[in-house]
Amino acid sequence: MTTLAILADIHGNLPALEAVLGDMQQFMIDHVVVAGDVINWGPFSRQVVQCVTREGWAAIRGNNEFYLLDYETPRAPAKWNDREQFPLLPWLRAQLGGHLHHVIAAWPDALQLRYPDAPPMRIVHGSPRSAWEPMHHTDTDEHLTPMLEGVSESVLVSAHTHIAMDRVVHGTRILNGGSVGVPLDGNIGIARYLLLMARDGEWQSTFRSVPFDLDRVLDEFKRQCFVEQCGVIGQLIVEEFQTARMRVYPFLKWRTAHYPVAPLTPELLAQYAQVDAREFMPMAYRAVN
Repeated sequence: MTTLAILADIHGNLPALEAVLGDMQQFMIDHVVVAGDVINWGPFSRQVVQCVTREGWAAIRGNNEFYLLDYETPRAPAKWNDREQFPLLPWLRAQLGGHLHHVIAAWPDALQLRYPDAPPMRIVHGSPRSAWEPMHHTDTDEHLTPMLEGVSESVLVSAHTHIAMDRVVHGTRILNGGSVGVPLDGNIGIARYLLLMARDGEWQSTFRSVPFDLDRVLDEFKRQCFVEQCGVIGQLIVEEFQTARMRVYPFLKWRTAHYPVAPLTPELLAQYAQVDAREFMPMAYRAVN
């Protein structure tokens, strides 16, 4: 009976990854696959990549790997030069140079798994079309169907949204195990991952939830002077860990709607704190926040 562990969206959170490693010891796992966003956001990107590499896990690139690999290259969008909105890019580059940068550069964008005792499976980060495109648990079948064009496997594992999902769209089963490192479902300090066990010719899913030491993450942010380096965006990222709720995206949407040319200052952040952030979230996160 083949048993897989699917991890995703670790986002440089070593304490969460170590908690998941401990939880996995009770299962006879044949292989571990990491569905992208191993790095960035959290303060332990280097250590997390070292762990994934040391364990010999299969990993694919998510959008945060593209931040690392494409920054300061001709592939980078012009907006990435905005140091106010994208302060993490130089910070991330400083964390992951040399050998580990080259390791990530060689990761594939998707994987196709073919085991003898269950259906073939495709692993992507966002959608089969793009690592940046989310497949939300609240999306209609009509919205998701075009994303599945050309997918021959009957099982698709996605990530990127940080919200768990198990649903069928026109015969294709779509799974998302949630986020190991940055939960956005309001459950503070809880790492999530997915177990898949081959039984009776199908994949049986089990969604695992594991507490991790959030204080270690927050202490490392302080040690690195993360907010001092990354400003308002850095502060909002720390708040995402503290609250397990979306903070950066709705702030930027609010700023675009009301103060599109305003600099990102603590005063602007204080003004944003007075509004209902849910108004500026995608519907999928309003449902869980």
